[in-house]
Amino acid sequence: MFFKIPDWLRYELREQWARLSARLQPARRWINQNPTIIIVITAASVLLLLTIIIWMWPEKPIQEVEISDKAWFYDLNTGELFVGRDDQLPPIEAPSGPLPTGGPAGVKAYVFSYVDEPNESERFIGFLEILTAKAKKERPDSIKTGSSGAEQWGQGRLIRRVNDKNWVPANSYQGRLILERVFLPNKYGESARYCPPE
Repeated sequence: MFFKIPDWLRYELREQWARLSARLQPARRWINQNPTIIIVITAASVLLLLTIIIWMWPEKPIQEVEISDKAWFYDLNTGELFVGRDDQLPPIEAPSGPLPTGGPAGVKAYVFSYVDEPNESERFIGFLEILTAKAKKERPDSIKTGSSGAEQWGQGRLIRRVNDKNWVPANSYQGRLILERVFLPNKYGESARYCPPE
């Protein structure tokens, strides 16, 4: 059985609605005469609401990039990668011992991949690096002020690909060609990304 509204309450509600409609009649007339103002007020209200929503939207936490204190090195005797401290200036001692000429066999290796989390087979050595004796002795004072970042990085550095025989200055034409080849996109248009050791 449904609840029935008493007659006196129905009458009272009808009376209140009639009074409210009479009071709103001038406002309705004004709205009908000024639709542009209503559209502007509505648009401003929507814009304000969107601004508040965007401002209060929870921000994603900023992920801190961990700077590794490790670096890849390449053993010239064995052709194997090994991990060393990033602050070591190449050439350094390698696990296999010195070169046949008596010098250190560990050179810095720049390892890259085209995937985000590569396994060993998905990584490749882009180039190897050593410092000249003078640069190794004078680092970091050997960096001239006023030169660009690329020029600073190339000063006193010799690089080569794994299969090359000769070292070339990193800021020479041949050095720039080696670097450009590393960063050329692969057949899928992907760029190589540096893979720090874990």
